[in-house]
Amino acid sequence: MANLRTNNLSGEQGQNAIRGAVNFGGYVDGSASDYLSVADHDDLNMGTGEFTFECWLLAVPHAGASYNPNYMGIASSQNYTTDGFLIQVANDGQLRLVGPLSGGGYFDQSAGPSLFNHWNHVAVVRTSGTIKGFVNGIEVISASQGTTIDFSLGGSFNIGENGYSQYPGDYPLRGTISNLRLTKGLARYTSTFIPPAFELTADADTVLLCCQNSDDVTQEETGKTITGVGNLATAGYNKTQPKVIPPYGVDAGNTFGGPIQQSSQGYMYFPTGRTEERGRGRGVYGGGGISSPTNPANISYINVQSQGNTTRFGSLTTSNRTWTHGYGSSTRAIWSNGGDTGGAGGNLSNVIDFVTIATTGDAIDFGDSTINNTWRGGLSNSIRGITGGGGPSAVNTIDFIIIANLGDATDFGDLTQARRGVGAMASSTRGVFAGGVTPSYVNIMDFVTIATTGNASDFGDMTQASRHDSGGCSSGTRGIIGGGQTPTALNTIQFITIASTGDASDFGDLQQTQVACGTLDNSIRGVFSGSYSPMINTMSFITIATTGNSSDFGDNTDANYAMGGTSDSHGGLS
Repeated sequence: MANLRTNNLSGEQGQNAIRGAVNFGGYVDGSASDYLSVADHDDLNMGTGEFTFECWLLAVPHAGASYNPNYMGIASSQNYTTDGFLIQVANDGQLRLVGPLSGGGYFDQSAGPSLFNHWNHVAVVRTSGTIKGFVNGIEVISASQGTTIDFSLGGSFNIGENGYSQYPGDYPLRGTISNLRLTKGLARYTSTFIPPAFELTADADTVLLCCQNSDDVTQEETGKTITGVGNLATAGYNKTQPKVIPPYGVDAGNTFGGPIQQSSQGYMYFPTGRTEERGRGRGVYGGGGISSPTNPANISYINVQSQGNTTRFGSLTTSNRTWTHGYGSSTRAIWSNGGDTGGAGGNLSNVIDFVTIATTGDAIDFGDSTINNTWRGGLSNSIRGITGGGGPSAVNTIDFIIIANLGDATDFGDLTQARRGVGAMASSTRGVFAGGVTPSYVNIMDFVTIATTGNASDFGDMTQASRHDSGGCSSGTRGIIGGGQTPTALNTIQFITIASTGDASDFGDLQQTQVACGTLDNSIRGVFSGSYSPMINTMSFITIATTGNSSDFGDNTDANYAMGGTSDSHGGLS
């Protein structure tokens, strides 16, 4: 197998979350292709039910004339006119799907962006009798198809070539496949989605999971037999080849498709590891108030790992979003609720909107919160966004959204005490709400388990007797509460260990008092921006792992307060 080999996408130091991939060389000798063959199995017959095929793919155009230039096979059965199925790259790089139709005949559709020369997530799903093709979470193909599909029809399911028995060994793939998974009986994706930013695993519905192991090209997680076709026993699969790990930071700034990055060396990265070494961390601020009758809908951004001023990003869907709260995932920034005139009167909002962090532009409607409110606390992990408390009349409401799925918020449970102006922080599993006004100032902290709905539980107390309008951030291990008022404006910072309940401890001081400051973080730094009293545009930062006072970061575009902040690498994600 002259050029079928594994490609290491992981390595030590936690740079990547994916163990490996398989490289396919196409017609490496001009006459025969090398590919993987999955033996016939009942699990590969989808019948007329739902299924999901997905993988990460980097396709490369063939060079020379010694190949069929029309298509390249990603995965396919050996027949498509009866009950088989073909998943291909068309000659222009688009995704191509070919399969049978009820009553005879077959459909043949190509659509979407080019799959050439960069990593893409490809998904093919049948849901409610419709075949859908997705590229990077966007639906590009739709075809009515309710008849039987058997991926091993003809004797095998081939990966890296066409498989069609009429053209054996034809239409080979030139490129790389990682994390190929076939799911039976479940449509994992039915509408626009965020591609998974983690190594895929086998669950109860998985019938095939391969192309993951950097040391075994035929590795498969569900017990299926995979055979390397071609020169497997010779130089084609070089098990002893060095696993080249690109140096830290080579992928900085080359973001595509949200969570996935590609370096100039052609390696795919997932956003894990130490933020300052990997060059990650775009933070975004949205909404807030200024000293004018109409509060802006501005969105601005910073690079968390390097000091500097904010840059304009776009606008929220509505203005007058003071005391909005921000949270999100590695790909989306989300803002919920807010209101004008400090939220004490005027307009109160139930709006939820979002942006894609890696790109600039105006926000898009996400759905609605369960209440019209402001002065809430917002936190998230990679899956769920949670908001709690709020005002102007203090409430104990907690609701949540699934970040990848547009729609309205759902009830989560209740805080231990109704209050507004809470600070919030999170790890990947636990969220903490700190302080607030009931209307009396309180120093209580509550926590929830993000994955499990239910009422909050007592966490401990903050160091001050009371604190309201503080900013919260975290590294995923340590939570930070900074600024606020008692009602006297504060510059103090305190911290907790999120995994362990207990009272907060002193951390240090902000450069000045900051009330209702916007906060965001990556796994290394927390950034505090703006203040209500006094109204400022300065930003300062701390190193979360080490106690001490904050340092100057730069200036916000506006003298602003009560903004919602989040980043693509906040503590619950890094």
